[in-house]
Amino acid sequence: MTMVTDPVAAAQVLAVTGGVDTHAEVHVAAAIDAVGRELGHASFATTPAGYAALLAWLESFGPLERVGVEGTGVYGAGLTRVLQAAGVRVIEVDRPDRKARRYQGKSDPIDAYAAARAALSGRAAGTPKTRTGSVEMIRTLRVARAGAVKAKAVAWNQLKALIKTAPEDLRERLRALDGAALLDACVALRAARGPAPEHGPHAKRHRPGVLADPTAACKRSLAVLARRVRALEAEITDLDNDLEPLIVATAPTLLGLYGVGLDVAGQLLATAGDNPDRLASEAAFAHLCGVAPIPASSGKTERHRLNRGGDRHANNALWRIAMTRLRYDPATREYRDRRAKEQKTNKDILRCLKRYIAREVHRALMADLTTPSPT
Repeated sequence: MTMVTDPVAAAQVLAVTGGVDTHAEVHVAAAIDAVGRELGHASFATTPAGYAALLAWLESFGPLERVGVEGTGVYGAGLTRVLQAAGVRVIEVDRPDRKARRYQGKSDPIDAYAAARAALSGRAAGTPKTRTGSVEMIRTLRVARAGAVKAKAVAWNQLKALIKTAPEDLRERLRALDGAALLDACVALRAARGPAPEHGPHAKRHRPGVLADPTAACKRSLAVLARRVRALEAEITDLDNDLEPLIVATAPTLLGLYGVGLDVAGQLLATAGDNPDRLASEAAFAHLCGVAPIPASSGKTERHRLNRGGDRHANNALWRIAMTRLRYDPATREYRDRRAKEQKTNKDILRCLKRYIAREVHRALMADLTTPSPT
């Protein structure tokens, strides 16, 4: 642990604000007083003992009011849990922008002091997710599911691309098939093999025999890819079986909204977190989802544009709700037609729809997550 401390400033301090620049193996903490004077900085290991030492070090300067932490959902997640368990107010701090770094320089202590000053001044005021309830369980399961879905898509694309370049007789057998029938046919393929080598360093490795020709190699690859798709489908089904009861028990009100299914609800829950009270209002939730209107007026033209910031996964979830309603809900289609007569563009109409949906979703989330779910 490295440490730099100003004993004169420490003797005069009344209230302390901490800042932490987080990394995978070490966190760098800094302490400032109520007027922003630097009291010291130190580095600590990212272990339970290191977290406890970091907290004790900050408290050694005086009453600890708040700690600004970079990356509360990534490298700083463990430290955030320890600080919150100790009753310390934790503030989520974004890393300094590039312009500020060009003027101030870049080092871990500089970033830690910047985090502390952002927390002290109120420039950073975000409350991190608690990550201790059912929503955190849903989020972690969705991480595994998303990886399985992505891997399945890759395997499917590889399988279909391989069929397009397969030997003609094999391609003719498979080209008209799709879905489960194609997987069944590929899994059933058997590759012809010749005799295994009897001598040499690789004889043992090739006991099953050497693949006979390019057709055999293609059959072997197709069978492997088809089995991979099947295995990934089983993974997704298992994860869905775990996710469904969790989401249903956690967000019954949210699931009752038109166009909200299990996948959309899971994403919106993960965006809000276990403690939705950290969102001061439905407008704050709209900003978090990137659907709050952004002024884009100039001269005599007064308009707003789509927000390209925020959580894009949550933005996509709201887009899916809007698309479902535009397709199946008569009231939504009537609203679209009415706004189109007002010379609104399709982008403007969609922006307005997502903003209204965000308001509904926020009310549903608050109703679900502020009411203890049955166990």
